[in-house]
Amino acid sequence: MEIRKVQITGGSSYIVSLPKQWIKSLNIQKNDPVGLIVQPDGSLMITPKISEESVRRTRIFEVGATTDCTYLLRLLVGAYVAGFTVIRLESKGRLPPFVLQLVREFTQMAIGQEVVGETDSSITIKDLLNPVEMPFENTTKRMHVLTRGMQQDAMAAIRGRDAALAEDVIARDTEVDRLHWLIARQNNLILTDATLSRRMGITATQAAYYFQVSRIIERIADHATRVAYNALALIDREAEAATLDLMDEASTLALDIFSWSMEAFHAGDIKKANATLQRVRDLEERTRDINTRVLQFEAVEAIPAGQIADSIRRIGEYSGDICESVINYLVGQEA
Repeated sequence: MEIRKVQITGGSSYIVSLPKQWIKSLNIQKNDPVGLIVQPDGSLMITPKISEESVRRTRIFEVGATTDCTYLLRLLVGAYVAGFTVIRLESKGRLPPFVLQLVREFTQMAIGQEVVGETDSSITIKDLLNPVEMPFENTTKRMHVLTRGMQQDAMAAIRGRDAALAEDVIARDTEVDRLHWLIARQNNLILTDATLSRRMGITATQAAYYFQVSRIIERIADHATRVAYNALALIDREAEAATLDLMDEASTLALDIFSWSMEAFHAGDIKKANATLQRVRDLEERTRDINTRVLQFEAVEAIPAGQIADSIRRIGEYSGDICESVINYLVGQEA
């Protein structure tokens, strides 16, 4: 840290000299404007970027016939989440057909990504979404609605022995994933572009808070998907009615805990978050009763039934994690 003394000039203006090395590295000239942004902690950020345009960042990947598809998809998702606005795939020869197919799949998975340029040896993907048009709060609310519906339908698939409904739940998990990626991307964009934070009306701390909660919701959706997979495992077997009733009751409680935690999150209600945490213990007792009961079944039924009970418990526990995040964040804000 460089320490600079505040000076007074003209009798009323306070000035601080800027580091010469910083000025030269950014090629700032005499009379060039710089932006001053007051941070929530009272510190002052100085930036040469004074326009409202988003920072443009490009990531280039070399691909070829031997490139692994799964690895390349992970690179594309990583570049998207990291906040790169342009992603270009380049090949020394003609682009392999599988790369073009993979890019199409990626643009369908990632929100705002479109192919804007294509040649025999390269393909360019550009982000066309204005982050300001997708507020964090709206995205997390959408994730909550989708995830809750997935778990409700997964339980309905078990009782109705409905394979099509179970498979639909599994397919919907991708929608929750892409919304989580969007929040992760926006969080990273705010960290690299201070002006975006101001335009979205959210601090970097708040963005990180939303990202943390969206990560938990994404995990809850994974468990709803797991319930759907186990529903398929039980599709040809007649489950005991009393056990199904216990599962439905436990799932309803888990989803209530999930909804209460999200209400506490959006309302900033620390008391509701604390009260909701107490209900997680009730859910744990109910899922233990289910596990005790399914031990009497044959292995082909006991294993998926036990995994369903475990996922229901985890949904409640992850919802409890949301409540803990709410309490931790709000206590920090009060301080």
